[in-house]
Amino acid sequence: MNRFVTVVSALIICFSSIPAFCTDRFDIGYIWHDDIEAVLDYQQQVEELFDSKTAKKLHIVGRESGGYGLIYDLNGDSLSSAKTMVKHSEILRGAGLEECFAVEDTGYYRLFNVGYALGPNLESMKELYRKVYVNLGSEVGKDLYIEQTDAENYTLIYRRRGERSATYQVAKRHARLLKKKKIGTTILAEVNNPVVYGESSYLNLLADSTAAVSPKQPVQPAPRAVSAPPPQQDVGTEEIEVVTISPVKRKILPAAGSTAIVVDDGIEHPIESDIETFIKKLRRQGKLSSDEMTGWVAYDLTAERPIVDINAEHVFQAASMIKPFVALAFFHKVKEGSLIYGPKSRHKMERMIQRSDNAATNWVMKMAGGPANCQRILKHYYGDIFKKTIITEYIPAGGKTYKNSAAPADYIRFLHALWDGGVPYHQEIRRLMSLPGRDRLYDGTPIPQGTLVYNKTGSTAHLCGDMGILVPRDRNGKRYPYIVVGVIQRDSRPKNYGNWMLTRGNVIRQVSTLVYEEMKRQYRLL
Repeated sequence: MNRFVTVVSALIICFSSIPAFCTDRFDIGYIWHDDIEAVLDYQQQVEELFDSKTAKKLHIVGRESGGYGLIYDLNGDSLSSAKTMVKHSEILRGAGLEECFAVEDTGYYRLFNVGYALGPNLESMKELYRKVYVNLGSEVGKDLYIEQTDAENYTLIYRRRGERSATYQVAKRHARLLKKKKIGTTILAEVNNPVVYGESSYLNLLADSTAAVSPKQPVQPAPRAVSAPPPQQDVGTEEIEVVTISPVKRKILPAAGSTAIVVDDGIEHPIESDIETFIKKLRRQGKLSSDEMTGWVAYDLTAERPIVDINAEHVFQAASMIKPFVALAFFHKVKEGSLIYGPKSRHKMERMIQRSDNAATNWVMKMAGGPANCQRILKHYYGDIFKKTIITEYIPAGGKTYKNSAAPADYIRFLHALWDGGVPYHQEIRRLMSLPGRDRLYDGTPIPQGTLVYNKTGSTAHLCGDMGILVPRDRNGKRYPYIVVGVIQRDSRPKNYGNWMLTRGNVIRQVSTLVYEEMKRQYRLL
């Protein structure tokens, strides 16, 4: 707190004492880190706390001395910077994050992406997405997105987030590879536009057999095409085959006294022992404290068998992982005919699941009758799924939601029903959970590009978690879906929540990778 007061005082003194000479411009900084993956994780947490206008001005930048940072592009004088810093720090402290700080508008540089097209028609852009994804494959990997611009256009970009000259070279290479498809390239500064479509959106569209939509308007070429070099031999690229996934009704194995799937089959699988060994090692190294409880559950949807069960029935805070459950309660009322799922509610659903928007969540919850009625719907109509789930509160201001809770086994049963079509509007909930967003199961892991992901993260000052379905493929394009749930919860608030969240998120990624490696051995995946 002393550092915060000192910086604010210095800024105000600069403004009030010698205004004619204090010409420095300032931005607001939130984190500096050597690993861009850590900054991306932190950006997601910060964005959830601010309105869309503020979130739009949050940029990841490169630092000339090395590493990356997250800044609010204020470019303000000392007084406006001090006021903004105080306002943002109050919000951050309320959510358990570190205070922000003022930084001079020097010493760092903007990052750049590769652009392919700009146009007003989303369906046209999705068709172009398919062409670029198929032709570039691993060149663009997990980072090909459609963004919505301020001018109500859509732009297709590869979010490389690289230095300008290096990104320019990538754009030239892509121009050569896409020349026969008559697709140009350009480089664009990172501006943090809202993302509306990504890899899992595309793969999910194929899965539901709804990808073929004829565009009504042509897609405009990229605003500044990169000139291709003189004709030469094209660089080879792997054309990936994406097969249609058809979830089918599967036999649900009955547990004693219920119709729910078996989360624990009483067998200790080798991967379960590997995860327990990994967690014990982290505790010995002091990377997990004694007051941190963890829960890990994984389920093979192809073989219909549990493969990991560690604290599956222990009740943890649910945080934002409760939001797909709220969506189900809402869709149950739509199925009954007491609610209509129209453009407004669709927008709120997308904000709730993709952006983890708490105001949108409270709107959806209110439409479903409030927390108590959501709880009643889940228990009365889906009691074999939600055995230990408790929804008791709206999401409080600042995202401090500690009272809603669930057991990892409930997430497994919900995701199993979601995959098998055992809940109303299952395809729409899957679409919502496939919308682009930062996750802890696939992003930042070595799990191969082309894996379809349905997930929802959750974070509070005491909890870091993620739950989802991953659908990787083998060399022949066949898909093998499985479920992973990872939760880490501590009794006390960490001294540095931002760092705690980043490191625990990486623990979940490491466990997710261990589960993938087990599935890879089982099915000879990529």
